[in-house]
Amino acid sequence: MVIKNINLETVCGITSTLPDNALPEIAFAGKSNVGKSSLINALMNRKAYARISATPGKTQTINFYNINEQLYLVDLPGYGYAKVSEKEKKEWGALIERYLHGSGQLKAVFLLIDIRHDPSANDRMMYEWIVSQGYKPIIIATKLDKIKRSQKEKQLKAVKQGLGLAPGTIVIPFSSVTKQGRDEIWELVETEYLEGEKAE
Repeated sequence: MVIKNINLETVCGITSTLPDNALPEIAFAGKSNVGKSSLINALMNRKAYARISATPGKTQTINFYNINEQLYLVDLPGYGYAKVSEKEKKEWGALIERYLHGSGQLKAVFLLIDIRHDPSANDRMMYEWIVSQGYKPIIIATKLDKIKRSQKEKQLKAVKQGLGLAPGTIVIPFSSVTKQGRDEIWELVETEYLEGEKAE
């Protein structure tokens, strides 16, 4: 994907009306601090278009990035940050649920998991919940540059087992530092979720 133009077109908070977009949407979910903004910046070929915060739990909105007038990358609020109040957690959960139920253009959900750690209870819950909504999540194992190459297969196995992945689930190791995995993600998006759009 050659990135020609990007526009942060819509920012939806808890009380916002979700946009009725005509272009395909690709959503990214993951717990706070998993590297979601870094991944989205890498996909957009920008250093800091998606805001990266030193404080986990800062993304409290759903952000729609229009890419080349071809598709939207959709950044969902991070989950599982302990210092956020229960009320806020529930509101974010309701916002994400409303989006997954309400979007007519959502083609795929990517779930980000930190490759260094076994998936948390929140990660497992999110994976099972995305599946229950009728989607087959694609797993992105982030922070690949933080482990030794010799640990990669062992950690990927831990991610697959920890989430209880359905057979055939795609898992893409990714590093925002080296950009490893970026091309695979775009290739998947273009072949699986944009081919039909071009033909129409």
